Amino acid sequence: MAHRLRPVGLAFTRTAPVRLVFAGEMTASPEVVFRALADDVPGWSDWFPAVRSIGLIDEGAGRKVRLAGGTRFRETIVAAEPDELYAYRVDEATVPGVHALLEEWRLTPAGTGTHVQWTWAADGNALFRLLVRLSRGALARVFRGAVTALDRRLAGQSSEQDGRPAREA
Repeated sequence: MAHRLRPVGLAFTRTAPVRLVFAGEMTASPEVVFRALADDVPGWSDWFPAVRSIGLIDEGAGRKVRLAGGTRFRETIVAAEPDELYAYRVDEATVPGVHALLEEWRLTPAGTGTHVQWTWAADGNALFRLLVRLSRGALARVFRGAVTALDRRLAGQSSEQDGRPAREA
């Protein structure tokens, strides 16, 4: 059963009791990466391994997410600054013990590509906080896999648009 979480804003990424920050590099430009994050929301299930289904709700102001294992979230998009920032907070979750959760994707140019920073900010009961800290390594692997898969996907789309065959992964 889903329960309501405490609404938080972007400042929560600096003040959350549990903050996990991961970073990676992509060959696609910040503009292309931002479009994949913000404009192709249903496409997340193709490159983010934990996401089974995702879609926009509330006239594009929110998202409804189902993860592997059956976890469900209802989210509000709190920031969408083209080519720089995409962030959303979880308003309802089927995860026990969580009180607040916000995810932030920051994009900065890195040569011809993009430096991607994902901040996962959360609050919850003591058991939830402990489990999240113990899951840091697993979340790091999920992030690396997602960034790699998205980079391959975007490279394939770019070569298809150029009239070249997509490269194989």
